[in-house]
Amino acid sequence: MDKTKHVSDERGKDGIFKEYFKDGSLSCVGEYSRGEKTGEWKYYLGNGLLKAVGKFSQGKMIGEWTWYRENGEVMQIGAFDDERKVGTWQRYHPNGALYDEGKYVADKKGGEWRTYDAEGKLVKTTRHKPQ
Repeated sequence: MDKTKHVSDERGKDGIFKEYFKDGSLSCVGEYSRGEKTGEWKYYLGNGLLKAVGKFSQGKMIGEWTWYRENGEVMQIGAFDDERKVGTWQRYHPNGALYDEGKYVADKKGGEWRTYDAEGKLVKTTRHKPQ
């Protein structure tokens, strides 16, 4: 099994990075460039399934990220810009039905957010004003 965590040079971490749980199973894999996370990173649960996947640029979360439950179902999807929540975010019930959805503007909830029950019925609508 490859136990290499990263390749070091005078700038710090550089290259592919893998981290493992105590039992030897993969915890995360990604890449560093000049000591900062870059590109796609994948994080795993102890059962070997994906926990989260998304991208970094200069050490900051960017673009769409997806988080998963222990059964492999999607738990949440959302996007980042310079580590700030932006755009449409969606969370899901354990049965896979949409739980809620709405938009973030500069890391703050904005506009209309809708919440649904586990059968998909709209149960609440809330309006948020970005601060």
